[in-house]
Amino acid sequence: MGAGHYEAIVAACRKYDVPLVEDAAEALGGTYQGRPAGVFGDLAIFSFNGNKIITTSGGGALVSHRKEWIEKARFLATQARDPAPHYQHSRIGYNYRLSNLLAAVGRGQLRVLDERVDVRRANNAFYRERLGHLPGLTFMPEAPGYRSTFWLTCIQVEPEAFGATREDLRLALEAANIESRPVWKPMHLQPVFAEHPVVGGRVAEELFERGLCLPSGSSMTDEDRERVVDAILRAAGR
Repeated sequence: MGAGHYEAIVAACRKYDVPLVEDAAEALGGTYQGRPAGVFGDLAIFSFNGNKIITTSGGGALVSHRKEWIEKARFLATQARDPAPHYQHSRIGYNYRLSNLLAAVGRGQLRVLDERVDVRRANNAFYRERLGHLPGLTFMPEAPGYRSTFWLTCIQVEPEAFGATREDLRLALEAANIESRPVWKPMHLQPVFAEHPVVGGRVAEELFERGLCLPSGSSMTDEDRERVVDAILRAAGR
């Protein structure tokens, strides 16, 4: 569900006293009605994995309006060590903290977050302008009131109209030494869950079957984007 549904979700959570955790892993820098991603839940998480809009090579951040929850999370993430001159633990803890060095790298990148969002949005606008006319090729929409980071620009390929499948297009890009990849494979299709019951999932299956992530890095130049577009046009026979 998008942020526009949070009013109903929050009301249900309050009614049944259920904490609301917002998965904003890839949405850092995005907004809904002027409010930044990460402020809608009781807790929210961001990912700083190597392919995200800012990175510390791994790890992420936990944010909350509830100071006591953050203090408890910090305690558990730093091995849950008791206040004693020796190592003593009354609770099981974890070593989940970023190193000071990697945290500094992340803080430095936060200063240019807006610039990186602008570049990702420029990638998306370029692709839409140059490829939006192709039959059978559609882009992920941006709903009213939202400002997406377009961390990734993803397309759907309808084989009948486009003249090639998503996999045909991926292989054509690969032959031109351009990396693209299918959108994420749904959890219920993963081999590790093959023996588990499934409810629904057809929409996710269709997105996986037809969806392709295009090169979307913050360092892309007009020349880089033009090269991707040319390869797609060739694959489409245009």
